[in-house]
Amino acid sequence: MFKKDPTTIEEQIQKLKDRGLNITPEDNAEHYLSHISYYRLGEYWHSMQYDKEKHLFKENSRFSDVIALYSFDRELRILLFDVIEKIEISLRTKLIYHLSHEVDPWWFQNFDLFTDSMALVKTLSNLEEELSRSKDPTIKNHRKKHKDDLRFPPAWKSLEQTSFGALSKLYGNLKNTVNAKDKIAEEYGVVNHTFLPSWLQSIAQIRNYCAHHSRLWNRNLPGAPKLLPKPPNPWILEKENVPRQFNKLYVHLCLMKYLLNTVQPGNTFASKLGALIKKYPNVDPDALGMKPDWQNEPLWK
Repeated sequence: MFKKDPTTIEEQIQKLKDRGLNITPEDNAEHYLSHISYYRLGEYWHSMQYDKEKHLFKENSRFSDVIALYSFDRELRILLFDVIEKIEISLRTKLIYHLSHEVDPWWFQNFDLFTDSMALVKTLSNLEEELSRSKDPTIKNHRKKHKDDLRFPPAWKSLEQTSFGALSKLYGNLKNTVNAKDKIAEEYGVVNHTFLPSWLQSIAQIRNYCAHHSRLWNRNLPGAPKLLPKPPNPWILEKENVPRQFNKLYVHLCLMKYLLNTVQPGNTFASKLGALIKKYPNVDPDALGMKPDWQNEPLWK
């Protein structure tokens, strides 16, 4: 049977020192470990170890660099959460508007419009759960006023209560014959329905990491979004700068920036990201899959 005893903060610090991590009194290690768990910080010092089995650190590994990586990652998540919020609200608006006009305000529970019925059942079940928990007066008043109507409230009420993940699944599950599916993609400069679903799924996954305070730095991300062969809006000109590491964050940052340029023209995403990287010079942008001259590309200008 597995057995592991807990260690005190003092024991944690001594263990790190014994393994070769440089910790000085100025590092305030006791303070940080009392507010950020040893296990969570371990995700940031893992790459500093030359022996992963014995957890031995490379020469000149410093606790202050661990905290810098952690702080960079935290600020990166806050920045991306702000960007994703704008994309989420835009997607919700477009789905509600275009589908409600093309079909009716209850399009999202019309099984004839969707490819995967089981996936739609799951999406609607989660939506029903969200609505039943909702304290929103709009939902409560609708249910009270229309208690004989067993349908969901119309899209502009119901879908305000659902997640970005659910919205991306609704969009991706729409049949390709639904006109709004292409129209929404075109409005984002993503040409047609072939590309946008994979973009939204990738962004939804990153949103979940942000919402749960999970590490993004040096993380292998799931999924492989489809890149446009000839983007109609500013993209990346130099072939060597086109992101090819789909498991790294940079390709997903590019997709967010591309969408955000439509949602919020003149946005400051590039300058904020550049300032964040400059603030933490010990963070290697290559760990995010970023190219040295990324800021010079039309997409990021």
